Amino acid sequence: MTKKIHKHSQIKLSRGEPPNFSGQHLMHNKKLLRDMVNLAKISSEDTVLELGAGKGALTTVLNQKAKKVLAVEYDAKFVEVLKRKTAKQSNTMIIHQDVMKIRLPKEKFVVVSNIPYAITTPIMKMLLSNPSSGFQRGVIIMEKGAAKRFTSEFIRNSYVLVWRMWFDIRLVRGVSREHFSPPPSVDSAMVMITRKKEVAIPHKDYIAFLGLVEYALHKPNAPFDLALRGIFTPPQMKHLARNLNINKEQPIGSLDENQWKMIYKTMAQYVPRHAWPRVNKRNLGRL
Repeated sequence: MTKKIHKHSQIKLSRGEPPNFSGQHLMHNKKLLRDMVNLAKISSEDTVLELGAGKGALTTVLNQKAKKVLAVEYDAKFVEVLKRKTAKQSNTMIIHQDVMKIRLPKEKFVVVSNIPYAITTPIMKMLLSNPSSGFQRGVIIMEKGAAKRFTSEFIRNSYVLVWRMWFDIRLVRGVSREHFSPPPSVDSAMVMITRKKEVAIPHKDYIAFLGLVEYALHKPNAPFDLALRGIFTPPQMKHLARNLNINKEQPIGSLDENQWKMIYKTMAQYVPRHAWPRVNKRNLGRL
């Protein structure tokens, strides 16, 4: 059978197969589903977005608590099951679409989902790379390796750092493969995401900050002094290292969000605008 490549995941899919289906594993453990909804603190005032709703095991728990549930599913067979299960629930809307092609709600919303593992990073970028969106918090089941990368103290990806300037991302716990059908070949984890009440960087400075971290985290193991060379002068670097309480040999990927806030503010105050690193427009389009 002819194969094609899904543009978001680079996973080979059979012709006619839904673009996100290869990474979808349906949850069936009722306690786990209730735990997710309780952790997300869903109330009668919340609009909840569920990405990859499957046969509705989570959907039918969410619509008992939420004001509105937007359940997104691509597989036509699952969509029919969802429609039957929620026929009497006026607060539930079934959206038959690829999760990567939907428009996020304009109002404030919460995400509670068991997302397709094959497109974990693209989904996270869709939710977190626009700090001025209505996304408030979320509880997401995802591949454990990705969860560890998104929550690691050592930051290797510029987009992960950008997310963490506006959102707290916490790995809550691992999730057994036995809770899924079919069982995934990789370990899973539950991740909690919460919008920060006090933002480290103003939303209007998003692009400028992204340019800085793309430049600096090009080689995350590079020493602090080397990673920021070309932006700051030697005296500025010395002053900055002292204020950050680090030595110039410390890997740039080991710095935390508060230190990055100070680096950005120093650049904004002392470095001429024309010398600021520019965002790679190709990468910006992928966020």
